[in-house]
Amino acid sequence: MKGPFYRNLALLLTVILTFVLLFNLARLSTFQVQKISFSDLKKQVESGKIKELTIKGRIFRGKLADGNRFESIGYESDELYKLLDQYGVEYRVEPSEASPWLSILGTWLPMILFIALFFAFMRQLQGGTGKAMSFGKSRARLVSPDSKNKVTFADVAGIDETLNELKEIVEFLKDPKKFVRLGGRIPKGVLLMGAPGTGKTLVAKAIAGEAGVPFFNISGSDFVEMFVGVGASRVRDLFEQAKKHSPCIIFIDEIDAVGRHRGAGLGGGHDEREQTLNQLLVEMDGFEANEGVIIMAATNRPDILDPALLRPGRFDRRIVVPVPDVKGREGILKVHVRNKPLAPNVELSTLARGTPGFTGADLENLVNEAALIAARKSKNYIETEDLEEAKDKVLMGVERKSMIISDRERKSIAYHEAGHALVASLLPDTDPIHKVSIIPRGMALGATQQLPLDDRHTYSKAYLENLIATMLGGRAAEEIVLGELTTGAGNDLERTSEVARKMVCEWGMSETLGPVTLGKKEELVFLGKEISQHRDFSEKTAEGIDDEVKEIITKNYERAKKLVTDNINGLHGIADALLTYETLTGDEIRKLVKGEALDRKPTKGKEEGHKDADSSQEGAAG
Repeated sequence: MKGPFYRNLALLLTVILTFVLLFNLARLSTFQVQKISFSDLKKQVESGKIKELTIKGRIFRGKLADGNRFESIGYESDELYKLLDQYGVEYRVEPSEASPWLSILGTWLPMILFIALFFAFMRQLQGGTGKAMSFGKSRARLVSPDSKNKVTFADVAGIDETLNELKEIVEFLKDPKKFVRLGGRIPKGVLLMGAPGTGKTLVAKAIAGEAGVPFFNISGSDFVEMFVGVGASRVRDLFEQAKKHSPCIIFIDEIDAVGRHRGAGLGGGHDEREQTLNQLLVEMDGFEANEGVIIMAATNRPDILDPALLRPGRFDRRIVVPVPDVKGREGILKVHVRNKPLAPNVELSTLARGTPGFTGADLENLVNEAALIAARKSKNYIETEDLEEAKDKVLMGVERKSMIISDRERKSIAYHEAGHALVASLLPDTDPIHKVSIIPRGMALGATQQLPLDDRHTYSKAYLENLIATMLGGRAAEEIVLGELTTGAGNDLERTSEVARKMVCEWGMSETLGPVTLGKKEELVFLGKEISQHRDFSEKTAEGIDDEVKEIITKNYERAKKLVTDNINGLHGIADALLTYETLTGDEIRKLVKGEALDRKPTKGKEEGHKDADSSQEGAAG
């Protein structure tokens, strides 16, 4: 591929150089001059036949009285200047000029180099295709069905309903006549929607692997360039390649990069992006069902896609790839530990319960961190403690063992976390305590972790009020036992206020204001983010909202204080155990609340904390 390119470049440079030389020769030939010797030059001066003279080094040019021009080669001398002054010849002395070839080279060399660099850049830009103007070629990567690293449905877990929905696509790709025979039409486009990390791209690869067909993978941003029309050309080229390899799958990742709502751009929109989207709309609605080309796309922002892209005939099937539930998380963990040595006592079900809200990517990262921790300790197996340590590291950060704090602050942290644990243990309809620790991690002084028995999808008013009381239990313990308030409750107060305001404004849980939604969120489609909240209520209602939020928080704070006061011995027991052991399990907390003693060896040599606010890891709503 390189040979023709460099031959063409050399030919082009030769033509340009020849043109430049001919132009300069033609320019020089227009000046007809008479050559005379230096001695004749002096005689002409003495005879008064020279009107003017120009001296450039050893070259003498001038004009005779009859109008003809002449040129002579000699040398400068004082005698010559005296002769010219004597006979009144008008002359001037100029710097000697360089060779005409050097002048030509200095004038045209930069232009020649610029042209050569331009073609070299175009060559590099096209990735070695040898076609300098092939901007419009698709950049899709073709994954062959014979690939060694083929992904199948066995590599996907936790989203069984989604896979069942997609098996129809696989059956069509394997046997399209089965559907065409009965007049059926497979969906032309399948849009995978879900949060980041849920496995949208993995699902698309699994479909291609199961169907055994070519798989074109491209990102939405690969279409858009600075040159207008390039994206549309790439869309056409992509579909032409796909039809040659049909049946096949075209997968467009992050399609919101090119499929955003038209006319939503700041300052009037982006013509290139909109032309690319228009071409994509035409191509999707232009091929027949029996051509065997299926478009799949993934996005985590379906709300900002253009409506024309979502209508029937284009992306007419929309499939949600959800965040996995507890059963799904256990299945995903089984997939990721398949090739890793696990200790016999590892219970993946417990780990799955302890990771609510984790996506497939989060769980894969957790297992990888556990493997690294076990390898760092020179173990042969991944044990439960490695998985727990990896989970704490992912959720809260690395242990900050280097921070030494005073006994007074350490005591404050212990009572704060003890307050959380005590209130959570005594209130009904709350998630059970899993672990309490005063070892600082990341931005947190300590942590109180609660494990839900099952994934919660809806939250009752009683659960939310108990959650608020639990979050305020730390502040209540500080006030009752230590007689002072600290900044350790800063994060608790922030989360408490957020939950209480949502109860009033979004979930209609206020007895005074009633079952209404107050405040409308406004966002720009182009930005995809909330920029303000429109107040669709009066100032009087705003005051009522503030009063209701304060009432909910104050009421549950008093509940927390009463629970701490009535069970002060349990609070002291938990705090003393935390100061001694630093980390307590849920079973140990329940024993201490009942007044039972623990049989453990104290942790030595650790006095750790954090100078910032506490962050309790609880099953928060909202």
